[in-house]
Amino acid sequence: MSMTFGSRNGQTADMNVTPLIDVLLVLIIIFMVVIPNHSRGEQADIPQAAPTDSHVLPPDTSIVVQLRDEGEGKRPTLRINETRIAWEELVPKMRELLVPRADLVAFLKSDDSVEFEYVAQALDLTRAAGAERVGLMTEQKR
Repeated sequence: MSMTFGSRNGQTADMNVTPLIDVLLVLIIIFMVVIPNHSRGEQADIPQAAPTDSHVLPPDTSIVVQLRDEGEGKRPTLRINETRIAWEELVPKMRELLVPRADLVAFLKSDDSVEFEYVAQALDLTRAAGAERVGLMTEQKR
């Protein structure tokens, strides 16, 4: 509704904003009801204190499974941290080494001349022994 004082000789083009304000108020009420209340903050991963288990030891050294080439057509020899073992002893020995550790990580190192078949077998046996992650090590080129 618009009020004008004076004479109304010509036509005036006044915009009636009352319906526009009504529509905006209805939209504000709808958005207040539809949008959920954001009283919680952002989700964050908070570091937790280390478990106080007495049987879990921090790793002193890494577990390195080495494959050494024994020649053409022969199965490579296995070593765990420079201690020679048989292929059949790999899983029990790895389980023995992994039980007291907090991290279940092992490394696999092989000579360049060892066939990949044997590397894959050693990797599978290491994972079967309980290692969650197995890293592959390479020789540094000089």
